[in-house]
Amino acid sequence: MSGHGINDSTGYYYLPYLSADKDYNIGTWVSFSDIKETVMSIKGKSILFLDTCHSGNVMGEKGGIDLDLNRIINELVSAENGVVVFASSTGRQKSLEKSEWGNGAFTKALVEGINGRAGLIHPNKITINTLDAYVAERVKELTKGKQTPTTTKPQTIQDFPIAVKR
Repeated sequence: MSGHGINDSTGYYYLPYLSADKDYNIGTWVSFSDIKETVMSIKGKSILFLDTCHSGNVMGEKGGIDLDLNRIINELVSAENGVVVFASSTGRQKSLEKSEWGNGAFTKALVEGINGRAGLIHPNKITINTLDAYVAERVKELTKGKQTPTTTKPQTIQDFPIAVKR
């Protein structure tokens, strides 16, 4: 998911493109709880890539104040759910973009990584761990340290390939 993210007194919201203006109907915003419910309903392993300002809040911050973060993250990434969450920034950061990139720093790094640059150990195989390492460093480089991607995965999920070049 790529778009806009905001915090308000009730938590994190994803704003689809047409809802980016806060004056738009709040009924078009997607709450953290709706995202969590949808992702948790997927059987097997899944990966959520979220490129919005404050996207780290999808993992459980509210209005910039930490909630019981461990409980919420544990629900989302429990062994039964198998959800790996890649968020473009911490809950208190904006996600930066430049027109020359054609998108945000996180999406730029993500696309580069999946296209082979995250083949850190095996050049023809991208895994969640190598993609995480590549994206984290590349986003810091692109934003001069102003943006910090966060990744969370269940402790029971071993590293697995998400892209293989043949």
